[in-house]
Amino acid sequence: MTSGRGELTLRAVGLGMTLAVVLAAANVYLGLKVGMTVSASIPAAVLAMLLLRGVLRDGSLLEANQVQTAASAGESLAAGILFTVPALVLIGFWERFDFWATTAIAVAGGWLGVLFMVPMRRVFIEESPELPYPEGVACAAVLEAGEASADAQAGRAVLRGGWLGAAVKLLTGLLGVLRSGLEGAVLLGPARPLYVGADLSPALLAVGLIVRLEVASQIFLGGALGWLILLPFAPEGVAWLAPGSPALTAAVAAEADLDPVARSWELWSAGIRYVGVGAMAVGGLSALVRVRRGLARAVVELRRGWSAGRAGEAARVDLPSGWIAALIAVAVVVVAALYLRFTGDPGVAALATGMMVVASFFFVGVASYIVGLVGNSNSPVSGMTITAVLMTGGLLWLLGYTGVQGMVATLGVAAIVCCAACTAGDVCNDLKTGALVGASPARQQTMQLLGIVLAAFVMAPVLQLLHDAYGIGSRELAAPQASLFASLARGFFGGESLPWGLVGAGGVLGVGVLAVDAVLARRGVGFRLHLMPIAVGLYLPFGIAVPILVGGLVEWLGRRAAPAGDEASARRGVLFASGVVAGEALVGVAIAALVAFGLAPELGGWSGEGPATFVAAALIVTAFVRAVRAPSAPD
Repeated sequence: MTSGRGELTLRAVGLGMTLAVVLAAANVYLGLKVGMTVSASIPAAVLAMLLLRGVLRDGSLLEANQVQTAASAGESLAAGILFTVPALVLIGFWERFDFWATTAIAVAGGWLGVLFMVPMRRVFIEESPELPYPEGVACAAVLEAGEASADAQAGRAVLRGGWLGAAVKLLTGLLGVLRSGLEGAVLLGPARPLYVGADLSPALLAVGLIVRLEVASQIFLGGALGWLILLPFAPEGVAWLAPGSPALTAAVAAEADLDPVARSWELWSAGIRYVGVGAMAVGGLSALVRVRRGLARAVVELRRGWSAGRAGEAARVDLPSGWIAALIAVAVVVVAALYLRFTGDPGVAALATGMMVVASFFFVGVASYIVGLVGNSNSPVSGMTITAVLMTGGLLWLLGYTGVQGMVATLGVAAIVCCAACTAGDVCNDLKTGALVGASPARQQTMQLLGIVLAAFVMAPVLQLLHDAYGIGSRELAAPQASLFASLARGFFGGESLPWGLVGAGGVLGVGVLAVDAVLARRGVGFRLHLMPIAVGLYLPFGIAVPILVGGLVEWLGRRAAPAGDEASARRGVLFASGVVAGEALVGVAIAALVAFGLAPELGGWSGEGPATFVAAALIVTAFVRAVRAPSAPD
C-alpha cells in the first residue's frame, strides 16, 4: 500500500474542500432543474491535476486523487439533499429552509453512507470481479494520464464548456435576450393535447453527452411515451384509472378553449407523471433483487470486520472499526433528535429512526453494487428513495399515524436514506479509483467525511436562494423528485387523493420493460432496456428529454467519427460537457443571489423571439459537435 506521504496534505485538503463546496452548489441547481446530477469525479480529477501540476508546479497523483475524492463528495451529497429536503417546504412544514436541520440531515445522512459502505469495500471492490466500475476506472485513467504532465487541452475543454454554459444562462436567465425554451401544443380533441417542446439549456445537452446515447435515448423514450402517446391519446383512460383524483378529473373536464400548452401541463402534472412513479418504484425493487447476493456477502464482511480477529488489519486498511461504530452512533443520535424535533412524539421518532437505520444500510449496499455495474451518474437513487418512502409511509399509515407527524417522519427517513445511498455510491466509485492508483482507503474515507461536512453547510443557503429567486417546484426548477415525495407524503397522511391506479399502471409498465430486457439479455443483444431512464423520462417535462437526446446523439456521432482507440478526444468531450454543467449551474445560483437581494436588472422589454432562440440552439449544438470531434493533437 502506498504511504501517506504526498497524499493527505494540507493543500490537497484545501483544494478538495473548495471544489466540494463549488460542485455542491452547482449540482443543487442542476438537480432541481433536471432531476438528475452528473458525477463530478472525472472533472474534479482533471482540475486537481491542472492546479497541482500546472499552477503549483508540484503535487502527486495521490494528492489529486484525494482532491477529487472530496470534490465528488459535495456533488453526491447535493443529490441526496435536493431530491428530498425541498419536500419539507413543498408540504408547508417549513416556510424557509431550516439551516441547522438541513445541515444536520446532510452530515448525518452523508456520514452513514460512507460509514456503512466501509465494511463492504472488500466485497464490492476486491472480491467482485464482475463489477466493471466504468467511472472509477475512467477517473483512474485520467489521473494516471496527468501524472507525467498537466493536460492543457483537457483544461481548456473544461474552461470552454464553462464559458458556454455561463454565457447562455446569462442571456436567458438574466438579460432575457433569448427564451429559455420553445414549446407549442395543439388539441386533437377536447381533452387531447399534443405537446412538443425543448429547453434551451447547454447543461441538458451536456447531461446527454455524459450519459451517452443508450441512456439518453431511453430518457427520451419515456418522455415520448408520456407526452406524445399517453397525453394526447389516453386522457379518458388515464382519468378512469384515477377516479379519486380531483386534480386529474378537473384537468380532463376543463373547457376546450383552454390554452393547449396549459392543458398539456395540467394533464401531465395531475396524471401522466404518476405512471413514471410506479415504474420508478418497480425499478427500485428490481435493484434490490439484483444485489441480494452481494448485500448478503457485505453483511458477513461487516461481522468479520468488527470481530477481534481482524481489528488490526481493518485499522491498517480502512477506518478503524471503533471509529466507525462511534461515528455511526453519533449520526443515529443526531437523526433521532431531528425526528423528535420534527414530530414531537418519541414513539414516532424511535420508529422512524429504526426504519432509517435498516433502510440506509440496505440501500447503501444496493447503491454501491449498482455504481460498480453502471457508474455513479446512472445509479437509480430515485427508485431506491421512492421504495423507502412507500415502505415507511405505508407502515406508519397502517399504524394509524396521520397529518404532519406522518408526513415529516416519512420525508425524514427518505432524506437520510437518499443522502446515504448517494454518498455510498460515490465513495465506492472513488475507492475503486483509489485502489487502481495505490491510494490509502482509510485516507480516502477520511477525505469523504470532511468533504461531506463542509459541503453540508452550503446546502440550505443555496436552496433558499434558488427558492426565493425561482420557486422550487416551478417550471424553472421543477424539483421532480422532491415534488413527487411531497405528493406521496400528502397522499398517505395529508388527505390528498393520489392516482394510485396510474401508479399501478406504471408498475405494470415497469415489469414489462424488465421482461423485455431479460429477453434481450438471454439472446445476447447488445442494446438493453434500462427501466430507470425510461421511468425518469416519463416523470420529467418533455422539454428536458429533447436536449438530452441531442446530447447523446452528438456524443455517439463524435465517437463514431473518432479514430479507433482515440480515448483522449472522447475524454475531452466529457470534460467540455462537465464544464458546461458547472458554468450554467454556478451562474444560475449567482442570478438567484442577485434576484434574492433585489440586484437583478429590470429588462422586461427584452424577450427573445422563437427564430433567434432556434438559431442560438443550433449554434450551441455546433459548439458541442466541435468539442466532441476536437483532434487529439495539441491545438
